[in-house]
Amino acid sequence: MARLLVTGGAGFIGANFIDYWLSKYPKDEIVNLDKLTYAGRLKNLLKWQSHPQYSFIKGDITSKADINLAIKNVDIIVHFAAESHVDRSIDDPMPFVKTNVAGTGVLLDAALRHGRKRFHHISTDEVYGELGLKDPPFNEKSRMNPRSPYAASKGASDMLVKSYYTTFGLPVTITNCANNYGPYQDTEKLIPRFITKLLSNEKVPLMSEGENIRSWLAVVDHCQAIDIVIKRGQVGESYCVGGEEKTNLEITLNLLKILKKDRSWIDFVWNRAVNDFRYAIDDKKIRKLGWKPKYSFKHGLENTIDWYKNNEWWWKRTGIKEALNKIWQFK
Repeated sequence: MARLLVTGGAGFIGANFIDYWLSKYPKDEIVNLDKLTYAGRLKNLLKWQSHPQYSFIKGDITSKADINLAIKNVDIIVHFAAESHVDRSIDDPMPFVKTNVAGTGVLLDAALRHGRKRFHHISTDEVYGELGLKDPPFNEKSRMNPRSPYAASKGASDMLVKSYYTTFGLPVTITNCANNYGPYQDTEKLIPRFITKLLSNEKVPLMSEGENIRSWLAVVDHCQAIDIVIKRGQVGESYCVGGEEKTNLEITLNLLKILKKDRSWIDFVWNRAVNDFRYAIDDKKIRKLGWKPKYSFKHGLENTIDWYKNNEWWWKRTGIKEALNKIWQFK
């Protein structure tokens, strides 16, 4: 039986992780520390809000007082809390520096002072920069080359985490994951944005010609990867977690096909200042621990569309009366 502190647990991946963990390990306890910014919603966790093994603290990872309160009697820290949107980081980089770098530093320092807590850090493949079409995928030995303030802030936090292992012996691990998709993802992100627009009979704004390539992974498969690294990973190590490579145009066409719409629903728009061409991950290292994704992209996308269809109460912001009857489990 373990007690986990999950930072950012009201966000997209954090909420899915809490659901995954408490469903799989019902004797464990989870403390969810979240600032409740626009991306953090307690209604993501309605299923667990009255559960005896779950508790919530509204707090900021940059606050030593908040961290000292949340970390009491904790065995494992799983650190999701982060500013995570590239466009927002271009508009205003400083919140990303404060939360992703300084906040991670405050959390690491508390983990060290409170008895060298086991610390798992959630990061991104974007810290490695971009790839050309024929370049080999990134792996754990790839050089960091972040190209946006968001990616740079995550790369800095990765290095800070590793420094606490090297300098102080703090038992840390890191996962650098592909793009996630699934339930409870904010509609500013590509897949839920396009799904909800199409469900609302609106065109989807596809940047440039949709040529940019990303690796995509169902969020539940990411949660399983974190679980495996916490339980079987070697401390001090990073693990890359991959997905299926798709162009943004392929994603869009898949959504149109499933929702029975044609290409006239695409509105091609300007490209942003920094939009890396391709990300791809070589995840052989984590597969040696026994991890592999359960969901194909096709299956995961169909499940995700079904969730947004069946949970308009969540994304239309029309209230939560239907929530208790609409709690969704990944198929």
